Amino acid sequence: MLVALCGASASAQSRLDSIQSLQEVEVVAGRQREVIPAQKLERKQLEALSTYSVADAIRYFGGVQIKDYGGVAGIKTVDIRSMGTNHMGVFYDGIQLGNAQNGQIDLGRFSMDNMEEISLYNGQKSEILQPARDYGSAGTIYLRTRRPKFEDDKRNNLQATMRTGSFGLANPSVLWEHKINDNVSLSSNAEYTYATGRYKFRYRKVFDDGTVAWDTTAVRENGDIQAVRAEAGIFGYLPQGKWHAKAYYYDSERGIPGAIINNVWKNAQRQWDRNAFVQGSFQAQLLPGYDFMANAKYANDYMRYLNPDTTLKLVDNRFWQQEAYLSVANKYTIVPGWDVSLSADYQWNVLESDMQGFAHPHRHTLLAAAATAFEWHGLRGQASVLGTFVWENADRTTAGTTANKPHNVQKATPAAFLSYTPFRGFDLRAFYKHIFRMPTFNDLYYTDIGNADLEPEYATQYNLGAHYRLDRERGVLRRVEARADAYFNQVKNKIIAVPKGNSQYRWMMMNIGYVEIRGIDASAQVSLCPLPGFLIDVQASYTYQRAQDFTDPTDTDPYAGTYGGQIAYIPWHSGSAVARLTYKTWRLNYSFIYVGERYTTSANIPANHVQPWYTHDLGLGKEFRFARWRLDVSAEVNNLLDQQYEVVANYPMPGRNYKLTIKAML
Repeated sequence: MLVALCGASASAQSRLDSIQSLQEVEVVAGRQREVIPAQKLERKQLEALSTYSVADAIRYFGGVQIKDYGGVAGIKTVDIRSMGTNHMGVFYDGIQLGNAQNGQIDLGRFSMDNMEEISLYNGQKSEILQPARDYGSAGTIYLRTRRPKFEDDKRNNLQATMRTGSFGLANPSVLWEHKINDNVSLSSNAEYTYATGRYKFRYRKVFDDGTVAWDTTAVRENGDIQAVRAEAGIFGYLPQGKWHAKAYYYDSERGIPGAIINNVWKNAQRQWDRNAFVQGSFQAQLLPGYDFMANAKYANDYMRYLNPDTTLKLVDNRFWQQEAYLSVANKYTIVPGWDVSLSADYQWNVLESDMQGFAHPHRHTLLAAAATAFEWHGLRGQASVLGTFVWENADRTTAGTTANKPHNVQKATPAAFLSYTPFRGFDLRAFYKHIFRMPTFNDLYYTDIGNADLEPEYATQYNLGAHYRLDRERGVLRRVEARADAYFNQVKNKIIAVPKGNSQYRWMMMNIGYVEIRGIDASAQVSLCPLPGFLIDVQASYTYQRAQDFTDPTDTDPYAGTYGGQIAYIPWHSGSAVARLTYKTWRLNYSFIYVGERYTTSANIPANHVQPWYTHDLGLGKEFRFARWRLDVSAEVNNLLDQQYEVVANYPMPGRNYKLTIKAML
């Protein structure tokens, strides 16, 4: 079968350097170098990390902040360079995952079992044959799942995995791949997750004068989860292209453990999620120098939130949202090294709820992007402009606004990227991008909180960086890679929640925020082969960020003022390190994460201070062979030193915990 190289440009498919025929046909394509290289974690690296989900793996990227509310069941969302979760695009096999209700993607629901590669781009991808939506985020995460590959004359691949460990975890999964013919194959993957979510934690409160208010040990409750995930796909290759179609289903019930405040140790909130989508992609060279891509998707999501606590008010809300999406992209090579592209996307979103007085919003979005890319004597560049046209309406708007007021937006946003290679292996790069994000349906219409007069939130990015890479086929030193970027971001018209009147129990959304972010991301990777069969891979990353709230120049009270303060939950310093030692069929993995001090609000006062935290994880694995079967066994100890910490204030995280994984492959 034909195997497309990951990350190769679409134009590369039209310039095949060689075609080598063994028992299968492998296409080796000429690779167009990226203007801004991505941070990537490939399958072997992902297997080395002590991770339950995609969100756990993304923590090892520089410039990323993860909000994690604890345990297997905890909601996990991602923020890049302090611009906010809603400025982050998450793409699954080339098509963006959407959530028009609140704009956030829970990365905890995506498994590592069938994940081939995770990539993080600041700004946007360097490839210009892409949907218009790919140009519409300040940063993007691309999740690429496994595409079937078959060795020798095999027609079937089978993989069964069982994980167990702390928190009452039981996580079986099965993956089956079938080769129909040399050009078409099938893949199906199913997974079940169960966990009680119970773990001990130490809760300690110290007043400003050093007096200990309390110091106790308790058990985290209501953090259980039951979830089923199933995926099926069909993959095909054409003489000058490829295509695939995929169906995805996820169904879960989980407890929401809640914050530990006011001496309340257990919460009873529950959440049910059901997410399903079908999507497909087609890409081919239709004429010499002309490439075409088409994507389509339909998603149907359901969410129920229950808070049975009647102290304030019983809450039992259900939400249904639908999304339909269609995209076409065209690229033409004017001369070798100079390409132009034009893409257009249409998207339809609707949100329904059983809440009394709900607005029933629906939104039509048209995106059109024009881009060009060139490469000339070590100089590479990309420029694009994205036009966004939004037509929106609702049956009802919030108090104080005009009934049935449409929320229509027409914006053009540019981006420019440049890279120069003065000598082999070394690149200098820079980019500028201006982008915006629409208010979510919750921002605009959520009962008693939404504000239908909200304006879009804007982000402007500036970046300067350098990248060096050296690869060798022989010797002890096999690979050295280092990169560093300095950046300045502005977020204007920031959408925030503020108290409504004098009540702390009634809130509304407003455009009053302005944030400036200055930062440095640096990372390095070294691969060594000191002895035959012995490999060492080490990588480390460091991030410094100064993300200041400049919303209100008059709010300078030294005891509660927010002007100039570090914004909520953004540490000044953070970093990670990963080491992987492999000897024949043995492997030893170590990972470390550090997050420095931060504050729960922009008022950087002692009462809002959150302590730094760090974790050490250790794993040992070995592969065995029995006839045609391969058996992989690994054991992990996470949070080795039993660090007691919080990612989000008052949401204690697990201490030392264990995991055992057995994987059988045929």
